[in-house]
Amino acid sequence: MSTSKLLDPYMGKTITAFEGGIITRIIAHPHDASRAFAYEVTFDLTHPRIVAVAAQKPPLHFHPYQEEYIEIVQGRLAVEVEGVEHVLRPSDGEFKLRPWCNHRLYSPVTELGAGNNDKEYEDGWDGEKTVFLLSGEDTDEMFRLDTVFFENWYAYQDRIVVDGEKIDLIQVMSMFDAGGSYLSLPRWIPFSRTIARCLGIVVGRWIGGMLGYQPFFRQWTTDWDLACQKMEMSVFHRRFSDRRLVEGVAMKI
Repeated sequence: MSTSKLLDPYMGKTITAFEGGIITRIIAHPHDASRAFAYEVTFDLTHPRIVAVAAQKPPLHFHPYQEEYIEIVQGRLAVEVEGVEHVLRPSDGEFKLRPWCNHRLYSPVTELGAGNNDKEYEDGWDGEKTVFLLSGEDTDEMFRLDTVFFENWYAYQDRIVVDGEKIDLIQVMSMFDAGGSYLSLPRWIPFSRTIARCLGIVVGRWIGGMLGYQPFFRQWTTDWDLACQKMEMSVFHRRFSDRRLVEGVAMKI
């Protein structure tokens, strides 16, 4: 679904996660206006929340419908693709993640990030901050990567990392499915991507919906009307679509 950017309620908005450890600014892509979304993301590698999770990697996942793009502006970013880690830097230009590829991205664990501020990299980077552009291909799919997904996913991660709540796999699968994303299975499993996508739909959307798991929440969502449109596409999510909701309504997770 191509979303008009003329009245984009997200343009210029900043999403803060991990108590300021990750700051995401919604921007117009500098080279390709057709992208479904474009962000300038900043990782503060010295922030206590980032340092605390530096050794933990996010889950491997894939996106069937969209190509994703990463371009480093400052610093380094680790991107693992099909089991191979790529440490990107500004000179690498735009890095493409093809649809269906298993991947994850995270802040690289560096000597500087561990507190050794006496060392500099050859390009003068001090290891304290990584800034990169993250964007994605547009698609007619309603369940896709976009800012509705990202702001809800960031907020849910805050509940885990900052508030110390236990991660709920069904909630993750529900949110991922609504964001056109699916958790990867081991590559040695035949047809692993097809099975993983089916699991994401059956568990995250169908079973999760029947159990009361919703992919988007009013208090986390700027464009609630768009979130409702997405949820109305599924009979399992339709009951969560309520445009009468206002900010401050208690969540049920």
